[in-house]
Amino acid sequence: MSQPIFMGIDGGGSTLRIVITDKQLESLATIQDTTANPNIIGHDIAVAHIRAGIQKALHQANLSIKDISAVGIGIAGASNLHSKTWLIECIKPALPHTLLVPSSDLEIALVGALGQRHGILVLAGTGSAIFGRSPEGQVLQLGGWGYLLDDDSSGYSLGLDAIKRIIQDFEENYAEFMDYQASSLNQKILDHLDLSSPKDLIRWLYRTQEPPATRVASLAKFIIVEADQGNWDAINLLQKGAARLASKVQLMIRRLDFPNAPIAFGGGLLDNDNRLSNELTVRLGLPLRPIAKHSPVIGGALLAQLEWNSR
Repeated sequence: MSQPIFMGIDGGGSTLRIVITDKQLESLATIQDTTANPNIIGHDIAVAHIRAGIQKALHQANLSIKDISAVGIGIAGASNLHSKTWLIECIKPALPHTLLVPSSDLEIALVGALGQRHGILVLAGTGSAIFGRSPEGQVLQLGGWGYLLDDDSSGYSLGLDAIKRIIQDFEENYAEFMDYQASSLNQKILDHLDLSSPKDLIRWLYRTQEPPATRVASLAKFIIVEADQGNWDAINLLQKGAARLASKVQLMIRRLDFPNAPIAFGGGLLDNDNRLSNELTVRLGLPLRPIAKHSPVIGGALLAQLEWNSR
């Protein structure tokens, strides 16, 4: 084709998205499928899944593999910081004539949100991370270690804080044979989970096939709803979470020596107006909550275009 064509691949924790665009970022094909995270489904299955998605997108756009000028790739669990070789080996056979731009799910989210490569992304969903890139090209990531190590102020972290608060309140204030009278938020969480006692949390959390991180993280949006309705216990949890995220952003700014860095928000806890996103906006001194220009998958296509243009 006479005009360059770009592809973006966004392999999030639960969804694989692939887009093909022209140079104006107008979509020529978009597909969505289940996760391609190799840490969840295994590397061999992830490779097959991604390659099949590429073929579906090419078919939808009525294009051949030779038509794609460059592809930007961001796969959760396979950042180019530690899995660059695997990303290239995964994509190269499917797009042998294409410029490959291996990246990370965080970087393509940053590029999509800001429309450029430099800036800082604050992401909070099931997990959390702060990702930054300076104008000089220095890259830094804080967080994103996973729920067992450090996902500070993520959905999992907020949900776990709430559960620990229930347990602490129960153990400190109520004897074994006394009737338990939970505080407002604690009782609402127990009611929300259809549990009659804090001791039922053991059954709820461990005796299920659903991953514990997913179950715990699901409480975060309930806490946000309660905070938006004025529940002070919920507000307090979110204020502490926003403070921790803001502290990491300030550390990122200092480490990158990037005092006027543009800031983007991402993830299901920050991509809408709520007590957490608004509190973080205030703590960072921003006039308004940042709103992404493009989705992460379009960010992948834009990253490919920027690299293509630079060459």
